[in-house]
Amino acid sequence: MTKETSREPAAPAWIIPPETAVAAAERFVAEQVARAGVDGVVVGLSGGVDSAVAAALAVRGLGPQRVRAVFLPHRTSHPGSLADARAVAGMLGVATELVEITSLVDAWSGLQPDADHLRRGNVMARARMLLLYDLSQRDGRLVLGTGNRSEWLLGYTTLHGDSACAFNPLGGLYKTEVRLLAAHLGLPEGVRSKPPSADLWHGQTDEDELGFTYAAADRLLHHLVDERLGERQLAALGFAPELVDRVRARLRAMAFKRLPAPVLSFPGRRDPDGTAP
Repeated sequence: MTKETSREPAAPAWIIPPETAVAAAERFVAEQVARAGVDGVVVGLSGGVDSAVAAALAVRGLGPQRVRAVFLPHRTSHPGSLADARAVAGMLGVATELVEITSLVDAWSGLQPDADHLRRGNVMARARMLLLYDLSQRDGRLVLGTGNRSEWLLGYTTLHGDSACAFNPLGGLYKTEVRLLAAHLGLPEGVRSKPPSADLWHGQTDEDELGFTYAAADRLLHHLVDERLGERQLAALGFAPELVDRVRARLRAMAFKRLPAPVLSFPGRRDPDGTAP
């Protein structure tokens, strides 16, 4: 399959307009924080576009004084990631904190020296979220989610790692829409144009692992999930069967990440809101 580049795509017809998304996200962030009765949010700022947009939306909804950006590098992280994260934080005017995860992850590595890079990447993602939740408890704030709809549908996320949060203003937006939001919000060009990466090991990128670009996947996911189009309709729109099969397979295989953990229920046992557990 010929791979596309990660440049910002032209806006497709189905996107949510950036102005609409920003206005809705501002209200959502403010409402969630007010409902919880807390001081604000903490957000892990990675140097990537998703966390940058999430932080910018939080600043618009709460003001910079109520947003704390946390840098969580490992010794193997690309140095440019921390530089980009600092640039975003400086532009937004938020307080920052640097918490290295190296000693935490390396202590685990000593216990599991034969772990492959996928296990190691999952531990790094969970270590970052462990620290964010600890800081949220310390500061009386909520952990802000930064994952997008593309990652959620494709299961490109770590359970109890980057998928964990108190609430998420980006969860209903495809990666394509997040990139357009980044441009609309005037975030640094270096953050907007870099290849998407969780920066969990050297040279790792989302699109290389997935085997297709977000630009291609987002358009397909919109027609496949939002519009419920069938195979013939997708073929008529020009989607390659290989891409459709691969995306469908991920949707099925990663469904468990999109659902709450199954709980064995018993008659007469209900949650406070009146629904069965």
